[in-house]
Amino acid sequence: MRRLPPLETLRVFEAAARLKSFKEAGDELAVTASAVSHRISALEEELEAVLFVRHTRRIEVTPEGERLAAGVRRALA
Repeated sequence: MRRLPPLETLRVFEAAARLKSFKEAGDELAVTASAVSHRISALEEELEAVLFVRHTRRIEVTPEGERLAAGVRRALA
């Protein structure tokens, strides 16, 4: 049985997916963009899934990331 990722990691993921920015997610959650990036990387590794495509100055949520984000939003609501 797979255990769920920590709630705080899911909150960080949801903010990054919604805002489409690690920096803006960090600003909203009062952490650095680097901390957001590290949390997302750990989540991707744990889930064995690519949730974001990283470009030089922006991120793009993958279809798998969009599906997860929708579920996380429902769960957090």
